[in-house]
Amino acid sequence: MLKNVGIHEPRLAASDYSAVPQNVMDSAFQIAEEFARSIKESVKSYADGLLGTYLAALNKDIVIFFNSGGMGWNLTKDTPGWSSILEGIKTHLVSLGYHPLVLNYRRTGSGLWNSVKEFFEAAYRYPHKSKDLFQRVLFLVDNLPGVKIIIAGESTGTVISEKTMRLLSERENVFSIQTGMPFWHTPAVHERTLSMNDNGLRLDTFHYGQARAIFWATFKSWFGVKDQPGTILSWLKAPGHDYSWQYPGVSSVVIDFLNRNFSNTKTTMNGGIS
Repeated sequence: MLKNVGIHEPRLAASDYSAVPQNVMDSAFQIAEEFARSIKESVKSYADGLLGTYLAALNKDIVIFFNSGGMGWNLTKDTPGWSSILEGIKTHLVSLGYHPLVLNYRRTGSGLWNSVKEFFEAAYRYPHKSKDLFQRVLFLVDNLPGVKIIIAGESTGTVISEKTMRLLSERENVFSIQTGMPFWHTPAVHERTLSMNDNGLRLDTFHYGQARAIFWATFKSWFGVKDQPGTILSWLKAPGHDYSWQYPGVSSVVIDFLNRNFSNTKTTMNGGIS
């Protein structure tokens, strides 16, 4: 499972698939036959990825797919703000009686050529990568019908998250949490999506396209002058493009979203969990 693209956290090692029903095996290979070659991956490798997520999610009731910002190759340890948000989401879902699983979806491989492909994918609003994520989510939704899905994303990762939500708009057990959507993308309004472009301290300059504020903050950083936190691609400063569970304007909004969409259902299912 040492692939460039796909689920990288937790590591999905080669598994014994004896616990996988034959119809699920058939579905994984059918999807792989139809889609793997379009992203230049072998059929077996793609099917292994699907089956690995199935086994990881088998005893879970909520699965979170996380899309990082930037070029899309970061693991959660490289995104400290969202690492804290994912931990906060997991902790709150556990308090509601759930057993959540976080999967890190790495949409871009390393190297110059993969960076070029990511640039063109982003320019065209991720037509292929959103389809890839859609297939991975749909596979779990269809084969683990009791599982709920949260598609999470930050910055450029919100675009692929939002595009995937459009493809899954009819699936009532799929939700999305997004922070800092780029100014060039106009999302579709969806009641099962939480889109935050304000961390509670100030508006996100990257989302609102405040070029003057971005360039001025970047210029000052060259001389060691610290401004409000927030960066794009690690070097371009964008005040407000910074989200963390420690900000009440983030954690309180996410908790409210989780309570509205998950607490009543789980309480009913478990016969009165508070």
